[in-house]
Amino acid sequence: MANELTNANRVLSSAQKPFTAITGGAKVSDKILIIEQLLNKVDHLIIGGGMSYTFFRAMGGQTGSSLCEEDKLDLAREILDKATAKGVKIHLPVDSIIADAFSNEANHKTCASGEIPDGWMGLDIGPVAAMQFAEVISHSKTILWNGPMGVFEMSNFERGTRMVADAIVHATSMGAFSLIGGGDSAAAINKFELGKKFPTFLQEVVHC
Repeated sequence: MANELTNANRVLSSAQKPFTAITGGAKVSDKILIIEQLLNKVDHLIIGGGMSYTFFRAMGGQTGSSLCEEDKLDLAREILDKATAKGVKIHLPVDSIIADAFSNEANHKTCASGEIPDGWMGLDIGPVAAMQFAEVISHSKTILWNGPMGVFEMSNFERGTRMVADAIVHATSMGAFSLIGGGDSAAAINKFELGKKFPTFLQEVVHC
């Protein structure tokens, strides 16, 4: 535990720049406290997973049947405005893997994340978004990851989370300091058998 707290303090208090935080998962409301604190510390904030569609809806995009917290649209706009004011670069997935049902066997295709048709839902970040996120991560000196990029439990929707995980592994091997937190991130790492490649890991990220 002492080592975990030391690592958390290193990331949250004395991070080497550029500092990139990656947040994912289902809901903005689940991550709002850490997002608000990270805006005071990071250079880049990557947002993936179901929570990204609340941001796209807040910006006037079409998100089909994707997960979206309708009561958090104002909050999403507020986060975007705060990031701009603080000089933090927000990275949202430009494309998504969408499906016509919440199932690994569903029909699926790639679509612009803000142009998802009715009856379809985003279940993973798309290939362009994954490459863009990996590029940001590759130039980072400190990386904090909390939350998957999609429904990684299903094989057809795991690629985005896997590419982000691989990018963090590579950046870490090149000298970046990475801290991974959250149960879903742990489950993804275990699924991809990457646990031994992450030298720094927390079950839960300590709040800033």
